[in-house]
Amino acid sequence: MLTWKDVIHFATKGNPSPDTRVEKAEAEWREILTPEQFRITRLKGTERPHSGELCHIHDTGKYNCVCCGTPLFDSSIKFESGTGWPSFTEPIKENAIQYEKDTAFGMVRVEVMCNTCDGHLGHVFPDGPEPSGLRYCINSESMIIEKEEVNNG
Repeated sequence: MLTWKDVIHFATKGNPSPDTRVEKAEAEWREILTPEQFRITRLKGTERPHSGELCHIHDTGKYNCVCCGTPLFDSSIKFESGTGWPSFTEPIKENAIQYEKDTAFGMVRVEVMCNTCDGHLGHVFPDGPEPSGLRYCINSESMIIEKEEVNNG
């Protein structure tokens, strides 16, 4: 399980290698993403709090990168943080996320991106619930949920 110490290490010393890489030209990303998805994932934008479709969805499944489809988070570690963005306690795999120190707007934060395609996801903070103590605060527009089939038979 990742800790805040691990996050800081990755943000300052380098990220784990992804399983694969997806790289596209800006024009290619614009073709496959909506304007809002492009603004958030490729231009490091942020959606308004409580506006994202995935904020209030609690279906079972995986949250994948909207750009490249890489699995990022599992619904079992999603929690209601009250911040207005979908929040998770840890990534699905240690190397699914890349971390970068972010000093924009006079703050020091840790930006999180898809480690496969460099798509901006949001930020991670050390104020989440146990056991990790982490809160991955993620833009809804940067993910798509792959719902798990429920077998009622």
